[in-house]
Amino acid sequence: MSLPEVQFRYRVRFSKTGPIRFIGHLDLQRNFERVIRRAKLPLAYSKGFHPRPKIQFAQPLPLGFSSETELLDVWFSESVSVSRLIDGFAAAAPSGLRLLEATLVAQYGTSLPALVCASQYRFALENKNLSDVQQKVSDLLAQEKIIRERRKKQYNLRPLIESLEVEEDENGQIYLKTRLTAKEGATGRPEEVLAALDETRTGPYYRLAIYLEDEKAKGEETGEGQTGS
Repeated sequence: MSLPEVQFRYRVRFSKTGPIRFIGHLDLQRNFERVIRRAKLPLAYSKGFHPRPKIQFAQPLPLGFSSETELLDVWFSESVSVSRLIDGFAAAAPSGLRLLEATLVAQYGTSLPALVCASQYRFALENKNLSDVQQKVSDLLAQEKIIRERRKKQYNLRPLIESLEVEEDENGQIYLKTRLTAKEGATGRPEEVLAALDETRTGPYYRLAIYLEDEKAKGEETGEGQTGS
């Protein structure tokens, strides 16, 4: 019996900012494939009649969102130093797409999307009345149910809001920062939080963090971790 092929799986944190935030998820994946090929990195491919590059994103970033904390796993057919990976990517990547960190992880570990448990977002509001926004947030969090509609089906947004905070900078700009559950069949969306508050944003949504469950404790109630550090 032949031994399984050894491949090297890296967990990568990257940013997507500027005009490139307006490209969709499939185009983003194609960009990564193109950049890795240009950097002459030994990308691994799936088996079968239609081999595909082995790249797996943690969670698609909605069109127009910016992020400094996106995560993906990429497999290589041979070991690659982190410096070679980061430098090669930097030389070949389009503006706004930047690889920040990379870590070697177990080849056959749990899939990255299955580990995602929450995401955190921040966005600016047009409303300049701090006490008004604070009262709206307090009232919203006091509700047991926040009924919203997605794809013509109603759902309760409230249990998907893990935290919701109001921030104000030195210029009087008010921001909302929210941590939302992000699991299969139970994913909170910041635009739904904004709509439930009856507020209007100014500028893009920013994803601040993607939180992962501890791989060993998957399926248990025993904590979480933010990768990329």
